[in-house]
Amino acid sequence: MNTSPLEYGKYYHIYNRGINRCNLFQDNENYVHFLNLFDKYISPVADTYAWVLMKNHFHFLVRIKPEAEIPFMDHKTPEGLPDTSGLEKNLSVSGRPESVSKRYKPANQFSHLFNAYTKAINKKYLRTGSLFEHPFKRIRVANINHLKYLVYYIHHNPVHHGFCESMFDYPWSSFLTVSSPLKTKLKRDEVLKWFANKDGFNDFHDEQKIKDASPLHIDMPHSF
Repeated sequence: MNTSPLEYGKYYHIYNRGINRCNLFQDNENYVHFLNLFDKYISPVADTYAWVLMKNHFHFLVRIKPEAEIPFMDHKTPEGLPDTSGLEKNLSVSGRPESVSKRYKPANQFSHLFNAYTKAINKKYLRTGSLFEHPFKRIRVANINHLKYLVYYIHHNPVHHGFCESMFDYPWSSFLTVSSPLKTKLKRDEVLKWFANKDGFNDFHDEQKIKDASPLHIDMPHSF
């Protein structure tokens, strides 16, 4: 299990499942709420290239933003006054300490995501305790071929697990978004460049699916 720190500017396969393989998503509202929380907590610290939400697990392909691109936390009190409690201090020219806000920390943001979603699910379904396995899994992407395969692997996950016969039929993944003209926060243009264009994207998925069906093909070692 890889629990190494998330490095700025690096690509990662982020994945996890429900504790004791319990379901994370029980209705459409759950999926939507998780994606909204993902946008709230993860978009400030990472770019997203592919994703899928399954009943009891999920996969995301993200790039942790360079530190300089990550915003500072907005430390404000309810009255709108600056909240300097717990902030780092720098010395000004006069020698007096001045408050400096901290940037969002990528690993903390993932923890906030999981905690917020767990709290919502526990309240809705009258449950208690953890919902996700700890710690969440992360694998640093090695090269462009790894990136391309992960895009396919994530999109093919519902087919692999028998939820549908075609990647076109599963609503809770980024597969259809890549080919859509609609506005999205997914890094669609960059994904398409990895495959040259939309035709290359679709061809790669079709070709890889045939390879996966071969008895000589070895599946990803971290497959759920």
